[in-house]
Amino acid sequence: MSIEAPLPLRYRFAAQMLRLRVARGWSQEELASRAGLHRNYIGQVERGNVNLGLDNVERIAQAFEVSALTLLSEPGSP
Repeated sequence: MSIEAPLPLRYRFAAQMLRLRVARGWSQEELASRAGLHRNYIGQVERGNVNLGLDNVERIAQAFEVSALTLLSEPGSP
């Protein structure tokens, strides 16, 4: 019997961010503008290529008007 480890936080964040962005019908550019970040950076975060800092977690959460905890939760969590 194997126990699957949870996704690393970076990938959970990326999955939740992508889910919220698509649900709102926003482009990466729209999210970047709302968060005060560059579109290329948003793309890197969504691919899990960036180990982002807490300040940027907060900026992205504020852009979505959700808590940072929401973005760090397992995909499919409420």
